[in-house]
Amino acid sequence: MPFSVYDQLDDDALAERLEAAREVTLCQRVMAKTGDNVLTLLVGAQSPVGDLRHYPPTDVYDAEYHAQYYFHAHPANSQPMGEAGHFHTFMRPFGMPPGVTPLAPPPNLDDPDGNGALSHLIGIAVNELGSPVRLFTTNRWVTGECWYAADDVSRMLEGFTIDHARPSWPVNRWLTALVHLYREEIIDLLAKRDAAMTCFQNENVGADCFEDRRLEVLSERPINLNAKVSETEQAALARRRARRRAG
Repeated sequence: MPFSVYDQLDDDALAERLEAAREVTLCQRVMAKTGDNVLTLLVGAQSPVGDLRHYPPTDVYDAEYHAQYYFHAHPANSQPMGEAGHFHTFMRPFGMPPGVTPLAPPPNLDDPDGNGALSHLIGIAVNELGSPVRLFTTNRWVTGECWYAADDVSRMLEGFTIDHARPSWPVNRWLTALVHLYREEIIDLLAKRDAAMTCFQNENVGADCFEDRRLEVLSERPINLNAKVSETEQAALARRRARRRAG
């Protein structure tokens, strides 16, 4: 990411990104001390089974912040080369900002308590070492989510927090920090997601675009965590130096 993007952040936002970068680094260091990574702690020593089963089976849900995630892997012949699987991250209505409403709930939405209309935030693909390699957004049918406008989903990102010990305290902290570290990239992908959906709708008038299997991944970008951490640290250092010169 060019430094001009960091320049658009105020001091508090840049400090938050720096804290997230340090948190991700800390979690990876702690996991590596025992020869672990996010995959070994969620799946075990074996490779993820490529049958879309969820790890953990009941998903991870923080009842205080109403954030949720799971990890899974697609069959090897349909998974991008170099990827071992991916995380899907969500926010449920009780954790959403005020005034947010879904634009297109899925068919037969099960919502007995008013907390069922969840929103997918971002998909995060990892390689066999558990390092994140790609961010992506998906169509509604992929995860059974409700469809919220990109601007509303962007507002949800700040609240994504998994703050409990199960199934893995370092994995929960790592994933939370990763979503916050890449917030600008995710916001950009969400805007591109909506643009791709609008284009598809215009070209397929009358189709149920949210359930159309031809439309699966709507936006994506490769990521390099080490480079991102370094860029964030350098941007924060440059900001501090600029303040000293100005003062």
